[in-house]
Formats: sequence, structure tokens, C-alpha cells
Amino acid sequence: MYRNYTKRIFDIFFSIFGIIVLSPIFLIVTLLLFFTNRGLPFFLQNRSGKHGKIFKIIKFKTMNNNRNSDGELLPDELRVTKIGMFIRRISLDEIPQLINVLNGDMSIVGPRPLLSDYFHLFTDFQNRRHEVKPGITGWVQVNGRNALSWKKKFEYDVWYVDHVSLLLDLKIIFKTVLKVFKSDDITSADSASIEPFQGFNIKY
Repeated sequence: MYRNYTKRIFDIFFSIFGIIVLSPIFLIVTLLLFFTNRGLPFFLQNRSGKHGKIFKIIKFKTMNNNRNSDGELLPDELRVTKIGMFIRRISLDEIPQLINVLNGDMSIVGPRPLLSDYFHLFTDFQNRRHEVKPGITGWVQVNGRNALSWKKKFEYDVWYVDHVSLLLDLKIIFKTVLKVFKSDDITSADSASIEPFQGFNIKY
């Protein structure tokens, strides 16, 4: 009942509540990034949703578009702005995804949506993470996040799929709030972004 019906009501309630409560922060960050990123406060990217459906995730733009002499984008760690790093540290870059939840593309809790370019690399087991809608936070995010290997992340994602419940979602939300206040597991020590997924060549 919860997984197929009540969870959507839960998502609508929490997304509307979150948008209302966080609207002052949303407005302030949008204005700051508007001036910092030359009028581009938001970042849109194709991600894989439930059953592999492609949607555009909405995030605050925390990196600039600086390129090298060959016209290629610089490494992520060289493009993260100072304000962008601060926004990432307290996970404010995820706030716009409440709009994705309200639209029905995402859930408050679920496996994080991965790049659509990765979809063809998944095994049958890994692809099970798409049996539910992706979430703003999830079991991976409260159990290590970027510190985990890809193998462990998929294991946690599938575990969540098999154990979806209201109590589990509330537990994940509570633990997420604690981690945000503590700034735990936001980024790895030497990288601004997680290591790209490489299919069967992932590190175990």
C-alpha cells in the first residue's frame, strides 16, 4: 500500500512543505548564483528515473564553465566556485529537486538518480534500483555516500527497493537531516565529484 499509493501522497506533502519552508533560502541562493554564474543559477541534467525513464534533474549550479586552451571543461575540482562549495557542504544544491518530486519524476527518499549515460552499463541486479522512483536522499546517503564503492552503493540501493516502508523513509529523512547539520560524507577528500561509473570495470 505504501510503496504503490501512500508514498506519492507522502512525497507531495513533504515537497510542498519543503518548498514553503525553504523558499527564503531558495530565493537567496538563486540570487547569489544568478550573479555568480552570469545569470545561470540552475543546472539541468538528464538522469535515469523509475523504469529507466529519462528526466531532467534540477540543481543549483555550483560549478562554472571554465575551459582549457583546447576548449575542454576543466576538472570538476577546478570549476567549483567558493559559494558552490559552501552550498554543496550543507547540501543546499539539492533543494530545487523538490520541484522534481512535485512533478512526479522523483521521490523524497529513494536511490539517487544516476546519469542517463550510465543506464546501458547496468547489470540486471544493478538495474533493480530503477524499480522505484529516485530520491533526493536515500539509504546510500545515510550510510557513507561518496565514501562507498559503486558495488556497495548498488547493494544498498537494491536493499532499499526490497524494504521500502514509511518507517524506513522517515528514518532516512531523520538521519539525512543530522548528516546535513554535521556536514558528513558530502564529498570525498580529493575530489569535487564522485568517481564516474564504468560498468563492469568498477572497483571492488
